[in-house]
Amino acid sequence: MNLLNKAIKFVYGFCWHPSVLGDTDSPDSDFLGPHGVSAATVGVSALAQDLFNFEITRQVPEGLSNRVDSERKAQASCYKKLLVAWRASNPPPKTPEEASRLVLQTLKKHPKADVEGLLKFYGLPLAPTPVETTAEVPVALPQGVVFELHTIPVDARSVTDGDGITVYVSTSDPRESCLIPQEVQIAARERSEARDQRDYTRADALHKSIVDAGYRVINVQNEEVLARKYRIRLRGIDAPEGPMPYGKEAKDELTKIVEGKRLRVLVYGEDQYGRSVGDIYCNGDFVQELMLKKGMAWHYTAYDKRAELAECQKNARAERVGLWASPNPEKPWQWRKKNKREGR
Repeated sequence: MNLLNKAIKFVYGFCWHPSVLGDTDSPDSDFLGPHGVSAATVGVSALAQDLFNFEITRQVPEGLSNRVDSERKAQASCYKKLLVAWRASNPPPKTPEEASRLVLQTLKKHPKADVEGLLKFYGLPLAPTPVETTAEVPVALPQGVVFELHTIPVDARSVTDGDGITVYVSTSDPRESCLIPQEVQIAARERSEARDQRDYTRADALHKSIVDAGYRVINVQNEEVLARKYRIRLRGIDAPEGPMPYGKEAKDELTKIVEGKRLRVLVYGEDQYGRSVGDIYCNGDFVQELMLKKGMAWHYTAYDKRAELAECQKNARAERVGLWASPNPEKPWQWRKKNKREGR
């Protein structure tokens, strides 16, 4: 078992038993996943791994053609759609039923034989009907987005102020799976072994090395998840600093919005402090818009010209909501400039 498979085993918590696909002599061959394993949960992790690989190589897995009638080009189209849908799901599928629903919903316009063949390829159930949604998952991200993040539930302590937050993304995410440093993979595996042996001193030392590398092992619903740390600067708004009027209220409001929630973050770039600058969505709500409507932030017009954000600030100001209760609130960027000049 190589290090990548060990890392995947750690992330998913599944048994990983590589084997030969296509054992047609087996009476249960229609229900074997891509590694010749009848346990369907392995099929979920195998599908995730193949999507990770597709994102890098644009190659569909070997052996798929034995299950579907379509040509390789059509197969690649399916995997492209599945990759987008997997990344957009929040949280990603964890059970065979969830993975099956995602496949059926995403590929509902594709030939039935191909969809069923793909499900059999991964040992996933042939669910009779998918869960309907009001709109299809968009294939393309908004213009300017560099990458997309789907976080694990946010801890209240991760909110730094009204426009900054630290989030963690599970390394089971297709993008993250391909970026885990080898030393982190090794440390995560050795930490797990140390804990099994009740050598907690060594386990803590290994976890410190993981944290120093920008990762952390986090307990999510009684399951340990290896996650990568991201510092996020909310794009397009500027909240009052801590010592300013409404500085504490802005931080508390952002905490109330995101605490315990899984967030979708569209990252547009990086600021001078190494933070990812992005739009944050929580349960379908645009977080920056909520902060502006509640009068807990300014529209940061020096860096953002979106009319919808300007309108939110205009309405909050007219209603004297939040910081707009003051007739002439101080702008955060002016406050920072003044305090920097005075050496505070």
